[in-house]
Amino acid sequence: MKIKIGTRGSALARTQSADILKRMESLGHECETVVIRTAGDKDQVRPFGEIGAPGLFVREIEAALLDGRIDLAVHSYKDLPTEGPDALTVAAIPERVDPADCLLIRQEAFEKPSGAAVLADGMLPLRPAALVGTASSRRQVLLQEMRPDLRIESLRGNVPTRLDRLRKGDFDAVLLATAGLSRLEKESRFLPAGPLDFRGIERVRLDPALFVPAPAQGALALQTRRDDEDLVQAVRAVHDAKAAIPLSAERHLQALVEGGCQLPFGAWCRTLEGGDIELLAVMERAGRVRRSRTRGTDPLRTAAAAWEELQQDR
Repeated sequence: MKIKIGTRGSALARTQSADILKRMESLGHECETVVIRTAGDKDQVRPFGEIGAPGLFVREIEAALLDGRIDLAVHSYKDLPTEGPDALTVAAIPERVDPADCLLIRQEAFEKPSGAAVLADGMLPLRPAALVGTASSRRQVLLQEMRPDLRIESLRGNVPTRLDRLRKGDFDAVLLATAGLSRLEKESRFLPAGPLDFRGIERVRLDPALFVPAPAQGALALQTRRDDEDLVQAVRAVHDAKAAIPLSAERHLQALVEGGCQLPFGAWCRTLEGGDIELLAVMERAGRVRRSRTRGTDPLRTAAAAWEELQQDR
């Protein structure tokens, strides 16, 4: 089968789509990559909410699927709105990688807390009043909750750009997804300047149970036309059914919250020993950070319980 794979043009997106292309070719399919610029790629300055999120990084790719310019779209699952065109479907979700956020800190601004673990009691290994760069409202809210003294400014751009600005001293620290860093370190051929350079930078993985990540962070979504039954069946070969269950809970809760890039909301679900799932969520509402922890066996019911808990005035 010949498959045109659509992707954004960033190094990370190209790395993700190249991995899927390799997998599909190993199954005997003939693949080619089609790079598509999205609204989020065209505007690298304004905050996400000002450009028209959700769907900031997917609308043009979905349009290409609908008109037949591509057959398969590879998305970062966290970028995909919970509601999309009826003619399209997420045919497969490959195995998820680390969903945690990662704090990258210039060594000059690194100040390890004395005693307990980095995130215990809301501690972060940053000097007082450090300047942190992130365009995510969720990350901004969680940082301020843990360290009210921190100064936060919006920072957009691809991973190398953010690292460069950190190294230049524009920021004391920046926040990125661990998954993106890991994928780029594993496959750096799409990086114009070569492998990522972390000299002079401390890397701190933030516990997702405390610094709750974006829903579906670390996962990919492989989207096709719903009526392309042969391709849907072919793509199912790379589907990870175990990863799909907790991701379903996160995505369903996201739909209930009606969240997007501009809403301070996070959700992370894990499978516990014995088979139950545990869903942790955080949301800012009326100027207050609310958290929930729910457990169950059914993703939809667990998400519904989490939503009820998040709405409670306590």
